[in-house]
Amino acid sequence: MNKKTKQLSVGFIALGCPKNVVDSERMLAEIAQAGMLIVAEPNQADVVLINTCAFIEPAIDESIAAINEAISWKNNPKQMVQKVIVAGCLSERMQNSLFEKVKGIDAIIGLGSRDDVAKIIANTVVSKEPLEYIGQAQENQADTINDDRTRLLINSGHWAYLRISEGCNRRCSFCTIPTIRGPFRSKPVEMVVSEAQELVENGIVELNIIAQDTTYYGRDLKIKSGLVSLLKQLETIDSLDWIRLMYLYPTGIDDELIDTLVKSKKIVHYLDIPVQHINDNILKSMNRPDSKEQILKLIEKLRSAIPDIVLRTTVIVGFPGETEDQFNELLEFINWAQFDALGCFKYYPESGTKAAEMPDQVPDDIKEQRVEQVMLRQQEIVFSKNQSRIGKKITCLIDSVESKQNATGRFFGQAPDIDSICFIKSKIKKAKLQPGQFVDVKVIDFQDYDLITEIL
Repeated sequence: MNKKTKQLSVGFIALGCPKNVVDSERMLAEIAQAGMLIVAEPNQADVVLINTCAFIEPAIDESIAAINEAISWKNNPKQMVQKVIVAGCLSERMQNSLFEKVKGIDAIIGLGSRDDVAKIIANTVVSKEPLEYIGQAQENQADTINDDRTRLLINSGHWAYLRISEGCNRRCSFCTIPTIRGPFRSKPVEMVVSEAQELVENGIVELNIIAQDTTYYGRDLKIKSGLVSLLKQLETIDSLDWIRLMYLYPTGIDDELIDTLVKSKKIVHYLDIPVQHINDNILKSMNRPDSKEQILKLIEKLRSAIPDIVLRTTVIVGFPGETEDQFNELLEFINWAQFDALGCFKYYPESGTKAAEMPDQVPDDIKEQRVEQVMLRQQEIVFSKNQSRIGKKITCLIDSVESKQNATGRFFGQAPDIDSICFIKSKIKKAKLQPGQFVDVKVIDFQDYDLITEIL
């Protein structure tokens, strides 16, 4: 009689953006379905798998640090880790040169081999040599699209990301995404709707729509008004309460989309619109399709059509050639636009991008100063907005419960894992608060970026 084979354990480390989160959740589902045990502490597993990010230099540094830590576990005889596998964007960007960059990796998985992860883990465990599963170079990705149905959610049981496309056709001069993830490919409508229905059937009440360029959805499939058409189908799903739109190019936001937001009972009045800069010359150097005039008119139109709209953006400072006057123009714009949330990144000269070869690279210390100036200005804007919300009634979605009378959550103007939160208090001693529950609250104070609220 054969002895029972020990169940293979896997420690999973997920890094990167929401798109990477979706990939991680798909891989976790494949691992679980293969009968492998997923452990909470990666250093207590037989195999450590790291799903990496490689968008900008800090993301690469974070990924490599995580890989090195996992390799140190493998090299420690007191630890049980036997193999270290690297997946995701860093694998796709560096390919087999990653073996030289970081010694001790046992397997590399490219984006195109994501759904074969369980088989790859099994192969790696018995292999004496490092394995490479790249297989889908960027030029071969044009006709492929991942099916993200069947995921093991890692964030919550009531909200999830819904990816509607892969890759990007934009050629922003600073961006590595088209090289890593290939050209833009929309998921078929029926695939997106099926995934959304699957998520909602499993308890999801909030779907956060993501893509590299959400407004571009459907163009490659020759679907007229693709995003609007998709949103109208998603709105028909019972038990789905909130639909949130992320990563919209300013040029893709037209009157039809705005009108859809105005009329919808499920699409929250929140838009994430990365503008990157406001100076026309910088925008041109970035190879962005927008102009200052277009961006200003769009913000005015949105605020006029949807008075309670919450706007989030990202900007880049220290782009090659950015002068003090151009930076001050950006500061003036931020002051005028009064964004509810803003992320500021200093420019990184990423290899393989046009901007990395441009003259007049801005010194690092000046970039740091400019980031600080932007964030201090934005802090003043947010604190003022929070002050104005005191006394107002809002509806919050509870994300976590700390005690019978205390929870944290978000109102429609706060995206999960990205924006601030609401601290929710209840005067009812035996309040039955639970994640995924909607509660009406009153804003009674704020603590820096976060709101303090009390259940009505």
